[in-house]
Amino acid sequence: MYMEKIRFAQGDTEEFVDFFVLEQARLNGFNYILVTDSEEERAQAFILKDLSKEEDKEADYVIVEDEKELEIIAEIFEQMLDDICFEK
Repeated sequence: MYMEKIRFAQGDTEEFVDFFVLEQARLNGFNYILVTDSEEERAQAFILKDLSKEEDKEADYVIVEDEKELEIIAEIFEQMLDDICFEK
């Protein structure tokens, strides 16, 4: 499976982290992406939510931490990707 690699800046620092995008979804007016930190089969995954506004030049993604929101969007990603199963 080909995964697009994207680089995220960590706040206002000059530190960056690379993630591989597995899937994207839109729910309640927000864009979400499912990313992983590795191309390995049992990699750590994160669900990121885009909080940027239309006029923003760059996206502003944050890790989804709210349990209810995380459960809902994780279920959507599991349905989209038959071979993905989230472990807590």
